[in-house]
Amino acid sequence: MTHRIAIVTGAGSGIGRAVSIALLKEGYAVALCGRRVEQLEETAAAPESGPAPRRVIPTDVTDPEAVGKLFRAVHDEFGRLDVLFNNAGIGAPGVDIDQLTVEQWQAVVNVNLTGAFLCTREAFGLMKRQTPRGGRIINNGSISAYTPRPNSAPYTATKHAIAGLTKSTSLDGRKYDIACSQIDIGNAATEMTARMAKGVPQANGEILVEPRLDVDHVARAVVFMANLPLDANVQFMTVMATKMPFIGRG
Repeated sequence: MTHRIAIVTGAGSGIGRAVSIALLKEGYAVALCGRRVEQLEETAAAPESGPAPRRVIPTDVTDPEAVGKLFRAVHDEFGRLDVLFNNAGIGAPGVDIDQLTVEQWQAVVNVNLTGAFLCTREAFGLMKRQTPRGGRIINNGSISAYTPRPNSAPYTATKHAIAGLTKSTSLDGRKYDIACSQIDIGNAATEMTARMAKGVPQANGEILVEPRLDVDHVARAVVFMANLPLDANVQFMTVMATKMPFIGRG
């Protein structure tokens, strides 16, 4: 196998699709994972992705059995794993915290945090046992982890926890040549941020249109992180629309 091997979760749309295509163009063999098969197949068929191998593997990252099956399939087909991009994530309705249901809270925790843990656990075990040993885990965090938006408690709490998972994995992976890093993204132009073009709530109660940045800039940043040798690491990277209300938010 001459290709480096990557797994991308949430690869059917948005940042996951853009990163998957960028990695394929870079020559990675990519396992495209997510819950929506049709969207994963659209990513796999992107004409700009080039000839590198890709495999669609429908996976619910909240299901430990499904996640284990995903990593076994990648190992069986490609023999190793070089990069995991933990990207799958969801939000909850933007309401006061007392209006959130336990089910809404748990759904966000299950996907954003437990899903990342389950994938990290499998990747860590595979990377420390393979030859050559090691690999890289890149977590999709968020600038909201450090400066939250109004009515975003579940999303903010899980992304704050992802920063802790990143640091712990980075520390624990040292002895196995496993690097772990995090990219914190602000206002990438995807379907998830389409509402920002119409205006979103600000800390002072106003509704303002927010600038967004081309998702290809995010994809190129992830490829840069992925391509580093394992003795170098971008621990945290922030990529954001220059004029979005983040610095000084609130």
